[in-house]
Amino acid sequence: MSLSWFVTAIIHGLGIGLAFAAAGYACVVVWVVIKSRRAAHDPGARPAHPVSVLKPLHGAEPRLYENLRSFCRQARANYQLVFGVRDADDPAIAVVQRLRTEFPQREIALVIDSRVHGANLKVSNLMNMLPHAQHDWLVLADADISVSTDYLTRVTAPLADAGVGIVTCLYYGISGPSIWSRLGRLFIDDWFVPSVRLSHAFGSTRFAFGSTIALRRDALQTIGGFATLSNTLADDFWLGEYTRQAGLRTVLSEVVVGTDVSENRLSQLWAHELRWLRTIRSIAPWGFAMTFVCFTSPLLLLGLCLAPGAITAALTLFGGGARLLLHFLQRRTSDQAFAWHEVLLVPLRDVFLLMEWATALTGWQVRWRGQVLHARGDGSAP
Repeated sequence: MSLSWFVTAIIHGLGIGLAFAAAGYACVVVWVVIKSRRAAHDPGARPAHPVSVLKPLHGAEPRLYENLRSFCRQARANYQLVFGVRDADDPAIAVVQRLRTEFPQREIALVIDSRVHGANLKVSNLMNMLPHAQHDWLVLADADISVSTDYLTRVTAPLADAGVGIVTCLYYGISGPSIWSRLGRLFIDDWFVPSVRLSHAFGSTRFAFGSTIALRRDALQTIGGFATLSNTLADDFWLGEYTRQAGLRTVLSEVVVGTDVSENRLSQLWAHELRWLRTIRSIAPWGFAMTFVCFTSPLLLLGLCLAPGAITAALTLFGGGARLLLHFLQRRTSDQAFAWHEVLLVPLRDVFLLMEWATALTGWQVRWRGQVLHARGDGSAP
């Protein structure tokens, strides 16, 4: 047996293995997404417990008025909105004042407080806002989130169970006209959300998302308040992690909200997604190392190149079909019009994501709101 034969056999086996892994992942995640759709249900009417919604703001983000307005249009009456900014000249203030005029019946508080309590400026904002929250059920949601009118009623319902620590929501992307914005939406819809649904289907609840975190004030006090998050980068994740460590459960709500994807340049998209990926790597390094199997298109092509033949060709066709089906299933979640030509972006999205994943493995530095931070495994930001 010659050395060249042995090397050829290894390469051939690697090619089949890569194609099998990519196709297998695509098929399993399609099954999970379909199953999650069938399992989703509305439990019906629930008591309307008073809620304070905390919305930390920073600048005049695209569609800020439309997103904040969706929180003013909730079907329930007994809730309070608390908006917070750090600077007195923040342009987001004008949007809040507009909403106050448009919705005089709504209880809307505006907190302007420049105090900094740690490296995470968003958490500092939340710490400054919390004393103005009147109710003991709290909902935290990022500024770029849009919701339906029954959102608050549905997302807070699990808090009636004293064993629940937080309730969190998945989200779909709302893109602008640029190709980079559309690719950013596919990052969320075609990769991030299905991967979360897959881990959840296998029993994991080790997640929490800035799109929505609902919790009771007593649960927040149990973990030491927002102060425990003041120097963390992934504050949403660690808020959930600390409540889980305190013996409380995390609930993934059936509610899915929208989030804006506003990047108009490649550099913006790259920096944003690299921050996400390095943050995920800091939280789950071994799991992140294995996520290359999620990048279906380039892995199938590489497998076919390494091991051309009937087996890899069949795996490529099967895996490619599953990847396209996943894209169609996820687009049905969004409230945006479906565009058939976007299917051409799917392989580009997968290749781009593989490049970002490889880059994320080379360092820990991330950029966030003008700050250069270091994502470490213990969650600290400085």
